[in-house]
Amino acid sequence: MSSQPIVTDELASENSETAETHVAAQEVDAVSTETRLKTILADILALDPNDADALTVESGLFGHLPELDSMAVAGLLTEIEDRFDIVIEDDDVDGEMLEAFGGLLAFVEAKLEES
Repeated sequence: MSSQPIVTDELASENSETAETHVAAQEVDAVSTETRLKTILADILALDPNDADALTVESGLFGHLPELDSMAVAGLLTEIEDRFDIVIEDDDVDGEMLEAFGGLLAFVEAKLEES
């Protein structure tokens, strides 16, 4: 009979650890989305990784980074689709999402939530 409370305690401990792991995973996902997006920008635009890492939500993209021209946009969006396993429809793309890093980040996060 003494084994029953131990099983209950073990289950409670596992449930607590699972909940903590889930919260930690969500926090990592939020950080990793931003980090992954910066890595994609560095890779596709041949930016210095430190310059890409320094991007903030206010940092301008299209029209501010000479490397991000209309030809590079197609490659960038294709790479975002591939690395995040999302689909970007033509209707999804507008100037606002590419105006600043924060807009692009918000767009990718919204697409990730959809999938």
